[in-house]
Amino acid sequence: MADYGLTSRELGILARLSTPEKVQRFLDALPYNKEPDGPTCRSPRRVLRDRTAHCLEGALLAAAALRLQGHPPLLLDLEAVRDDDHVLAVFRRGGLWGAVAKSNYTGLRFREPVYRNLRELVISYFEHYYNPSGEKTLRRYSRPVNLARFDRLGWMTAERDLWEIAEHLHRIAHRPLLPKGVPRRLNRVDARLKAAGLVGAVL
Repeated sequence: MADYGLTSRELGILARLSTPEKVQRFLDALPYNKEPDGPTCRSPRRVLRDRTAHCLEGALLAAAALRLQGHPPLLLDLEAVRDDDHVLAVFRRGGLWGAVAKSNYTGLRFREPVYRNLRELVISYFEHYYNPSGEKTLRRYSRPVNLARFDRLGWMTAERDLWEIAEHLHRIAHRPLLPKGVPRRLNRVDARLKAAGLVGAVL
């Protein structure tokens, strides 16, 4: 198995995350990175060392762990209006799509691999994707990006911030999720669902 420049200790930690479900539990246990000292885009190495991650940093670590399991390291970007974007590490099992994700919102994390295509996977996040005002904000999604294209940056072990990956995810084409006219008719999120989504959130 390739080590991708990881140390034996780092490989040992990631090797213990031997299923997507274990990767998700590891991410859930990490404190959410609210970037108190300014924006960051940490590599998996730095996440393992600093023991904190936001959604993109968590997706990078998940992609690295999934890569060691034999999956391609794929990220998918969710694009919102009046809200932050969200990044998933996606994988396939038995031809069906699932996802691992780090989020401050409980409903924007793991998805079992039961979705026949990426749109099905993405639409499963729709009701749980809302801003502090209660607007349902998810609108578009990207194609999966294989992080092997960034191996030249040493993305799994870099000590510097990986802004090239963040910029690429922002720049690539995104497909609309909703038909025209639908966003005007959307209701605000139910207060109970909103409260449930914020359980354990770092505010």
